[in-house]
Amino acid sequence: MRVEIWSDVACPWCYVGKARFEKGLEAFAHRADVEVVHRSFELDPNRAKGDVVPVVDLLAQKYGRTPEQARAMEETVAANAHAEGLGYVTEGRDSGSTFDIHRVLHLAKERGLQSELLDLAYRTNFAGTASVFDDEVLVGLAVRAGLAEAEVRAVLADPSAYAGAVRADEREAAELGASGVPFFVFDRRYGLSGGQPAEVFTKALEQAWQGRSPLVQVAAEGQACDVDGNCA
Repeated sequence: MRVEIWSDVACPWCYVGKARFEKGLEAFAHRADVEVVHRSFELDPNRAKGDVVPVVDLLAQKYGRTPEQARAMEETVAANAHAEGLGYVTEGRDSGSTFDIHRVLHLAKERGLQSELLDLAYRTNFAGTASVFDDEVLVGLAVRAGLAEAEVRAVLADPSAYAGAVRADEREAAELGASGVPFFVFDRRYGLSGGQPAEVFTKALEQAWQGRSPLVQVAAEGQACDVDGNCA
């Protein structure tokens, strides 16, 4: 059985949701027979490369909040992350275009290293001190994941490399009705939106395994970032 996960490295609920999904998968009796595929979804596809701003400033501007209120929003997500055993830094993080990250993740997918790079990118963005929107940081993460440095630099130097793959993933998400991320599709039978509790993921896996169709939502929407980049 295949589970496809549309997500964005800039999405905090994708970071939390991935951990919850993995816990739900661990409780699934047929977990060894599940193939997990990560697909691209940009929260801000129109963001220019190099347009990098502090997350707290972005939140304050997007939601019309004070810096203190924006920090409180970050603390709420941090509490959810910590509950899953994840690190989360609420000060000093950046926000920028994730297009290049998705392109390199497609290279990693071809090399069988997608999960390794995605984990490193999430941890660096949400629990680290370096900016994943810096090309040198991204290259370093890709090399740590096992990719060849020359290949990674070649992709970053060519804006067209894997661009079609990223856009294809995003078109497919729209066709499937994804209004935000994370968005999970179980064997093309069930769709699940948001960073749901682990037990909800286990139930979805069990229902998909039983072969029910067509694609339907198996629970109310959970915490997610929508197509406009809103993560309130």
